[in-house]
Amino acid sequence: MPTGDTLQASSGTGDTVWVERDPFIDRIPRPIAISILVFGVVALWWIVTRLAIVSPIILPSPAETGADLVFVGSNLTSGGYVLDAFITTTLTVIYAFLIAVGLGFCLGTLVGETKFGERAVMPILVAIDTMPKVAFAPLFIAWLGFGISSKVALAAFIATFPVVVSTAAGLYAATENERFLFKSMGASRLQTLIRLKLPTGLPYVFTGLKIAAVGVMAGAITGEFLGGGKGVGALIRVSASQLDTPRVFSLIIYLSFLGLAMFMFVVWVQRTFVFWNKPDKIGGVG
Repeated sequence: MPTGDTLQASSGTGDTVWVERDPFIDRIPRPIAISILVFGVVALWWIVTRLAIVSPIILPSPAETGADLVFVGSNLTSGGYVLDAFITTTLTVIYAFLIAVGLGFCLGTLVGETKFGERAVMPILVAIDTMPKVAFAPLFIAWLGFGISSKVALAAFIATFPVVVSTAAGLYAATENERFLFKSMGASRLQTLIRLKLPTGLPYVFTGLKIAAVGVMAGAITGEFLGGGKGVGALIRVSASQLDTPRVFSLIIYLSFLGLAMFMFVVWVQRTFVFWNKPDKIGGVG
């Protein structure tokens, strides 16, 4: 007999299939779930500031932050200095992402396709990735100056490694039987790479691209925060030095929209071009 936790479905042949019912929390539509979560965070935020548990200098109230969100939004739409800063940061993020994708894909292919890459290149990349990325910011500034180039370099440096790892993992995704089939049909190494390994590994590659889309945001803002310039990171640094925490919060919130747009763009590209492996979950590989 079926219980409350299962559903009964009948196929055309009369077979009975039992499917586990999703928990109630998993059946809540995404817009409603997001709204509930945001409301809960804002409510807790309001309670903390209302009871003065944290100093308002450190944590502004939701009302103060909301008012500053309106000011920053009006400055963005009117073409003020905030818009100029966002344009600079957006260009930094796009340039760094493209560099990270290109460099990471090439290195990942080298690691996944050759013993030299696996045995020599990958350990060096892992050693470099374990180093604190912020420590490289002064070096990039010294090498490339205080302009956008040093920020692009730092952001690309942070975002490259996930693309390398995901690309190499994707090239390993093809099974031994599939590789043997291509070899028995006389396919060359390049043909096997293009027609088997890359299509099979693209879902893994896009997982790395999603991580890189978030990583370039952190790298760009860190570079602007430490190296000056005209981006949003510089505005955050100035606002923090003036203890203008509502402005810091509002700038961070608008930056999150930019990061979300980058992430969703990668998701859209994956669902459009990797149509044979559309992910069920927004961050999944399958």
